[in-house]
Amino acid sequence: MKSTTTVRRVSLSVAVVAALTGVAACGSADSGKGDSKASGAGTVHLSPVAAVLRDVEQSTDKADSAKVRATTSMGDIMAMNADGALTWGNGLKGNLDITYTGGKLADAMRKAGTSHMEARYLPDAYYAKMSDAFAQQTGGKHWVKYDFDYLAKVGGASGAYMKDQLQTSTPNQSVKMLLASGDVKKVGVETVDGQHTTHYAGTVDVAALAGKGSNLSADQLTALKQQLKQSGITTDAIDIWVNDQNLLVKKSEKAATANGTLNSTAHYSDYGVAVTAEAPPAADTMDIADMMKSGGVSSPSGGTTSGGTGLSS
Repeated sequence: MKSTTTVRRVSLSVAVVAALTGVAACGSADSGKGDSKASGAGTVHLSPVAAVLRDVEQSTDKADSAKVRATTSMGDIMAMNADGALTWGNGLKGNLDITYTGGKLADAMRKAGTSHMEARYLPDAYYAKMSDAFAQQTGGKHWVKYDFDYLAKVGGASGAYMKDQLQTSTPNQSVKMLLASGDVKKVGVETVDGQHTTHYAGTVDVAALAGKGSNLSADQLTALKQQLKQSGITTDAIDIWVNDQNLLVKKSEKAATANGTLNSTAHYSDYGVAVTAEAPPAADTMDIADMMKSGGVSSPSGGTTSGGTGLSS
């Protein structure tokens, strides 16, 4: 690693990618809130497919936790694998081991002395554990803390959206998105991970759903939709596979962005597994806000930013 600027660049890249990984593993947007199709409120009658998905949404939500195995890629920016366990009863919490397998971020991580890190998610922040080589540039500290309030502040609307989703995401969000989309169909019956499953698929208007399920202000939502438009994201194709216990076994999403196609696939197992996650030792932790104080740094895509964590990064 050549300089502290490289450290900051990699650290900020990790912020975006670890967040993407966590959100991708657990779903994108809580689009069921206030949506009559998803909630069954009033006199709306659910279609047979929607009725089944409503049961899936509720069963997965009640399960509270699961082991997760996921892959995520975005054009030539990054490709990664993640493996761990997450719980969502009171905000997203858990641990993922992330391995960078390709793209510009993997190259940057290798220069930083590692292609692997541990991401630890807590309700108010997440932590990334880096390599010994990385720690040599951060006063011997291996962990970087990404406070959600800080990410929301420096990232504008997209940062606020990231914070909102990291704090509320659950695996059943993809089911809620399909319910809210009004465009979902039963594809067929398949065997996935050794289980008998039913495959459902649909297409979601990403910008519209961001407004339905978030806790953002009107101004933030307007800005977010503009950023989503600039990133090239207009629709999200979602496929889910559900077992005979009405639990999500697999989820796949594909969306176009200005940086290339975003693909994410997650497999879920061992629902109800015990999950523990605690903040790492303070003596071995550096806050991302402290690392960013020296000014703007290069973004993963080669531009410069003052710490932005936009969805298009």
